[in-house]
Amino acid sequence: MTIERQEVGAATMRAWDGAIAPYTSNQTVVDKVLPEMLHLIDAHWYQFPPMDPLWYSLLGCTIAVLCLISVTGNAMVIYIFTTTKHLKTPSNLLVVNLAVSDFLMMACMAPPLMINSYNQTWVFGPLFCAIYACGGSLYGTVSIWTMTAIAFDRYNVIVKGIAAKPMTINGALLRIFAVWLSSLAWTVAPILGWNRYVPEGNMTACGTDYLSKDLLSRSYIVAYAIFCYFLPLALIIYSYYFIIQAVAAHERAMREQAKKMNVASLRSSDTANTSTECKLAKVALMTISLWFMAWTPYLVINFAGIFETAPISPLGTIWGSVFAKANAVYNPIVYGISHPKYRAALYQRFPALACRPSAEENGSVASANTAVCEEKPAA
Repeated sequence: MTIERQEVGAATMRAWDGAIAPYTSNQTVVDKVLPEMLHLIDAHWYQFPPMDPLWYSLLGCTIAVLCLISVTGNAMVIYIFTTTKHLKTPSNLLVVNLAVSDFLMMACMAPPLMINSYNQTWVFGPLFCAIYACGGSLYGTVSIWTMTAIAFDRYNVIVKGIAAKPMTINGALLRIFAVWLSSLAWTVAPILGWNRYVPEGNMTACGTDYLSKDLLSRSYIVAYAIFCYFLPLALIIYSYYFIIQAVAAHERAMREQAKKMNVASLRSSDTANTSTECKLAKVALMTISLWFMAWTPYLVINFAGIFETAPISPLGTIWGSVFAKANAVYNPIVYGISHPKYRAALYQRFPALACRPSAEENGSVASANTAVCEEKPAA
């Protein structure tokens, strides 16, 4: 009877974890782990049979494609924004910082993951496991807090209008420094003993330990989620709530004034400037939405681990991690599609990409040059 239960349990685990090839009941996903890594492996993973090699091949190919797109796309964003004169503004320093964090995310995270997928386990030892996980956490945290800074910049420009104090180059650099410093503090904490970094479920990547049930480990996951997920989300919602209100009020006032003057439109240089700012706000809102869509599954996995609310399988954890890293791919695509001034500069530098902005966008960019594109970097 005991043997039958073991066989049924093993068959269930194989189906649960997406395995295809038959395995004996005494094999586990931990079998290939290096001896020096075993002290980091939670007992939870010993119940799972090895994953089918096909999953490792698929994982390696997926991360390779995402890496190519992300590194190329974000490198182009950095290049365009740092070499195009009318894009060298304090606000766009935040955009460059976002592209840098996304570039580093894939440039540093993808190659080890590809190598480990080939070997079907983590091959770089405990120290690099901690460094790898710390880097991934750092770049993700820098991204969301940079997006929060971008949202507040849009709030300052659109909601406060001419009463707003313009952001200076020094002000932008100070914000970027604060983002990196605070993010580093949170992501180094597990290395210093508040929680720890351990291999993920299929042993090819490393992340936070969300399976330990001690108070110290659980408190870090909760505190990290509050500071690096829920708090920036709340601040961004606050910013865009008032941005949407301001845009709606502005458009309503424009329509009413046009009716009084018996004209079809009051579009002028000033209103074109406002329109351009609104387009930039839409771009920022889209990138922020994609960030939260990408990282929410990984947050759910972490919370399911510490609160034991749902079963966690090796296959589920690694694809949650890959989905989070894939956020680094979205932003350059969003800018290529939606940012009129970036599209114009991109087409000028790389006409083969056929990213020519529409006639309407060209008009908006031309009429907004003084207030937006030709913004003088303040010292």
